[in-house]
Amino acid sequence: MALLIGSVMNAQTDSLKNKPQFKVGVYYTSGLHYYGRTDSLKSSGFFPMAELWLTKNFYVNAAPVFVNNAIQNFQYAGTVVTAGYQFNDPQKPLTGNFYVVKPFYKKNSQLIQSALKAQIAASLTLKNKFINITAGGDVKFSANIDYGTSAGIDHIFCFKLPRKTILVIDPSAYIHAGTQQFTKTYTKENNIPWLPGTERSEDVKKFSVLSYELSVPVIIAKGKFIFLVVPSYVMPQNLIAVQNRPDLSENGEYLFYITAGAKINF
Repeated sequence: MALLIGSVMNAQTDSLKNKPQFKVGVYYTSGLHYYGRTDSLKSSGFFPMAELWLTKNFYVNAAPVFVNNAIQNFQYAGTVVTAGYQFNDPQKPLTGNFYVVKPFYKKNSQLIQSALKAQIAASLTLKNKFINITAGGDVKFSANIDYGTSAGIDHIFCFKLPRKTILVIDPSAYIHAGTQQFTKTYTKENNIPWLPGTERSEDVKKFSVLSYELSVPVIIAKGKFIFLVVPSYVMPQNLIAVQNRPDLSENGEYLFYITAGAKINF
């Protein structure tokens, strides 16, 4: 999304010159999730974001997250800080984003992703006239270290409207995969028939598909303002289920949600 908005700004103005810039945005998402994993309350979220671009490539941003659900009304859950390097030359086919994420969630946060302590990630996109191909990877730090990858395709439709307005529509499809770590409990049978089996536990780590996701970002840019609406459909895969332990099992379902927001560049 960051690269797409950057493309819109490059097509609209020359505002991304090599000088510091400050940007402010507000965003809402109707379904907070982590690769389709959700809390049992099916929370929605609101998050303002402040961005400082030191150059056209280096940036840092911060976004406090506020959660809404049946028992929480606009409750502060924590702040996520990101610093990175983005390159996006309209004249070149390769774009990319390298970044570090540091969340500061409250200790009592019920968000699925609140266990995340830090993340290092990178993505590259190869652009052409027919289809853009994106591949990325990340390392997540929590109580354990997990590794993730993603791959996707999209095609950007760009329209110049009256009064120097640009409309962008970008149908996209992505697959996300990564390591999963959990404890597996099983019963081992004894060789002596009349003795009961012995319950055993072992730590398991495996690399699995985490989710498929379809989305159609719609962006309108006019002057210093950008407005976006992103309808999305996420399909979680390989949810961890611990027998007789719903508290340790992952909760998730196929989810349609919408993200909407606006940004102003100073």
